[in-house]
Amino acid sequence: MDYKASDSIQDLQYFGEFGGVNPSISDSSTYTFLSAKTMFDTFEGNTEGCYLYSRHSTPSNLYLGEALAALEGTEAANVTASGMGAITAVIFQLCDTDDHIVSSRTIYGGTYAFMKNFLKKFKIGTSFVDITNLEAVEAAITPKTKMIYCEAVSNPLLEIADIKALSKLAKKYNLPLVVDNTFSPLSIAPGKLGADIIIHSLTKFINGSSDCVAGVVCGTSDFCLSLKDVNNGAGMLLGSTMDSLRASSILKNMRTLHIRMKKHSENALYLAENFVKDGLRVVYPGLKAHPSYQIMKDQMTEEYGFGGIMTLDVGSLDKANALMELMQAKNLGYLAVSLGFYKTLFSAPGSSTSSEIPMEEQEEMGLSNGLIRFSIGLDNDIHRTYKTMKNCMLELGILQERELSK
Repeated sequence: MDYKASDSIQDLQYFGEFGGVNPSISDSSTYTFLSAKTMFDTFEGNTEGCYLYSRHSTPSNLYLGEALAALEGTEAANVTASGMGAITAVIFQLCDTDDHIVSSRTIYGGTYAFMKNFLKKFKIGTSFVDITNLEAVEAAITPKTKMIYCEAVSNPLLEIADIKALSKLAKKYNLPLVVDNTFSPLSIAPGKLGADIIIHSLTKFINGSSDCVAGVVCGTSDFCLSLKDVNNGAGMLLGSTMDSLRASSILKNMRTLHIRMKKHSENALYLAENFVKDGLRVVYPGLKAHPSYQIMKDQMTEEYGFGGIMTLDVGSLDKANALMELMQAKNLGYLAVSLGFYKTLFSAPGSSTSSEIPMEEQEEMGLSNGLIRFSIGLDNDIHRTYKTMKNCMLELGILQERELSK
């Protein structure tokens, strides 16, 4: 796919209040009006360019939203104080009591817990299916279904959603396709492939510095406005508001996203290919052995690569924990959840980011105890990293002693 999102972001140009090259930060919780009539109209949603209260919107948040809409090629975008703030707002905006969701079975643990455990309070049901099996997805749709939900690249198993095919299926039943694109910004553009709503945890690759939590909903102007409606907008009424200072910081970090994603992908592909040669069980979308390699290749923007996330299965949780602790001691990265940091982050998702999923369901979907999820960093000398990681595995007996080939 040839979509130049980085060009769209670069073409956005703002000036600060006093001519600064960075837009001025709006440091106010509330905004004044010159007339009572304008305040009334703003409450009714009938004014453009007027600000009411920071829970509703701020100039700084709108600047960031504009950049994120350019990233995904959508009409608009609303930023939130967390990725879960974006996900929950979308679900509550689209679903009422007794409604139903068809969702991928492999999704972020917090999303799974919200759908499985929390939504039942509102009698909203969810069918969790293998999103790569279109027949299973279609079979799960009922007259009460209000949305199809998936991750472009799933957490943590790195399954690839065929967004074009899912979009065609969603349109057949007049359903919105909601895609979480947190793992693959720039690499995949779900909106250009037919998704109706795109969500990101900005905490991850887009911000890239592991110093905040934030989220975004990208979609049509009408849908984004509905989220901010003062009377029935889930984004407005649930109160997941991003701080203006944080919005400004994320906007600055977005300027290097295209550079960072290329390096994340380059490094991850190098490690994945070499660990496969060493006989390790590796999952990475850029490996031809990946079951959805061709789907990924067909729908990605090639210059940004296959993404910065890979998994290694070392056989048991004890081995996984020992390896992660040793890699951290060797300064290879951090034993930590999340992703997109400049240093490599690694965790065992079965006991961390996917721990909300019951063990029997983890086993059913192929999430083993020995699985380690890596968010590969921006290491300048990735061969050096590879050798050190390999030595850690040799020391722990995960790899058998052999002459280092490189």
